[in-house]
Formats: sequence, C-alpha cells, structure tokens
Amino acid sequence: MLVHKTQVQVRFGDTDPYGVVYFVAYFRYFHQGIEEFLRHIGINPGTFFRNKEEKFGMPKVAADCQFLAPAYYGDLLEMHTSIKEIREKAIIFQFHFYRPPETRLLAEGSVTFVAIDHTWKAIPLPKIIAEKVENL
Repeated sequence: MLVHKTQVQVRFGDTDPYGVVYFVAYFRYFHQGIEEFLRHIGINPGTFFRNKEEKFGMPKVAADCQFLAPAYYGDLLEMHTSIKEIREKAIIFQFHFYRPPETRLLAEGSVTFVAIDHTWKAIPLPKIIAEKVENL
C-alpha cells in the first residue's frame, strides 16, 4: 500500500479561538493530501475531479474524521494519505495525522469519490484512473 506523506502547517485561520485545529480544517487538509497523492502517482488532479475530454467526474460523496487528540496553531503535522479501498465505481482515500516526532495518532478520516459520467450517473472507474490506482 502506497502512503504519501504531506507536511501540514497549522495556520491561525485553521483554529478555534483557543488555538485548537477546528474540525473543518481537517477536510481542507484531506483535499490537499488527495491532490498531492494524485500528482505523486501521475494523475493530474484537475483531470481526476472533472475530465472534460473523457466526459467523467469524480465527486466527493462521503467524508468522515475522528479527532483523537488536539493539534494546535503553529504545529507542523504529518498527514499520511493512502487508498483504503478501490471499488468498481469508487475510490476511498484514508488519512492519518501525526505531530512528529510524536507517534500518537491525532486524527484519522476518509473521503469517498464516485465516478460519474457527463449525465451524473455512476459509472465504472475510468480506465485512465483505474490503471494508475489498482496496482498501488
């Protein structure tokens, strides 16, 4: 299983008034991790999310996150992004957050994308996506 590591600098705008990372910020971090993971495996994020030439899209249909320990303004986090599951019509990414050098898991989550055609009907994963992710 390929795990792509991304550093995430916690900014003031990512926190609540007490300097703790606000839950919504993790979902923005997820998107950053997905884009970097896709680039790492040779997929242009723009053509993953919406591919006009091949007439498909990959919208997010579900996302979740469990918060196990707080992260704070100024922390430099390490986000581990990987593919949790590949289905006929979907890809599920997973995320784990750490604050090096600590090994304690701070948060974990997942995002599910479903392949759709230009009419918004679910379709099997497009070949150009499937070929890149199936052998990771």
